[in-house]
Amino acid sequence: MTFETMTNPLRPKLHAGGATHGVWITLQDPSVTELICTLGVDWVLVDMEHGALTCKDVLAHARAAKGTGVAVLTRIPSLTMENIKRALDLGIDGVIVPYIRSAAEVDEAFRYGRYPPRGERGIGGERAVHWGLRMQEYLAAADTETLIIPLIETKSAVEEIEAILAVDGLEAIFFGPADLSASCGSTGEWEGPGVAETILRVREKAQARGVASGIMGRNPDDLTARRDQGFQMIGLGPDIGFVAGGVKALLSAQKGVSYDHKSF
Repeated sequence: MTFETMTNPLRPKLHAGGATHGVWITLQDPSVTELICTLGVDWVLVDMEHGALTCKDVLAHARAAKGTGVAVLTRIPSLTMENIKRALDLGIDGVIVPYIRSAAEVDEAFRYGRYPPRGERGIGGERAVHWGLRMQEYLAAADTETLIIPLIETKSAVEEIEAILAVDGLEAIFFGPADLSASCGSTGEWEGPGVAETILRVREKAQARGVASGIMGRNPDDLTARRDQGFQMIGLGPDIGFVAGGVKALLSAQKGVSYDHKSF
């Protein structure tokens, strides 16, 4: 949560109903987050599921975002008590939980991310509570302010979406089109047959329940389309993608190098 005020700067924006924009952080250097926050994004997502980033990196990126009003989230490696507890103890605004398959797993994530009596989160003395200096203030706010966001990227999650959306406390979901496509039999495609329509249908169901939806955009036109479709958390892309895209564009212009391959 915002270190000074113990509030989550993303939640009121989601409740207001408009679009928010963020960047996927995959690089270790916190200067990346410092720069991106200066540019005016609403959130950053530090990715621990893929790549080499650890809790130490999340902590460094959270410190780089301090005082900017930008929400800091992390995608944890997997659904475990340890992963959720350690991430939230760093004082971040929420976690994205990958590979969700059922409402029971979403409820499990909330149990690990909420203090008793709702959940099982243990009380620690780390950064979130200012090393014990603001313990009571954090404990009073954390269950309301921290976001637990399931990643909808499996066919089974789509099949159980009504129950998932009914989990108490759920405020947002995020889509993983590529893995959802793979789960539906179209590995290697961003949105395989029927997946685009499924995502929009689930987004509408979520909106009807007051739950925000998030997704990554692939290019400027796609970002605009996602905004117009009603997505409230729109990923502009990954940090490394911006580096690669900028270099490719310049090399193409200078050397006539052709880059036909695409990640999806």
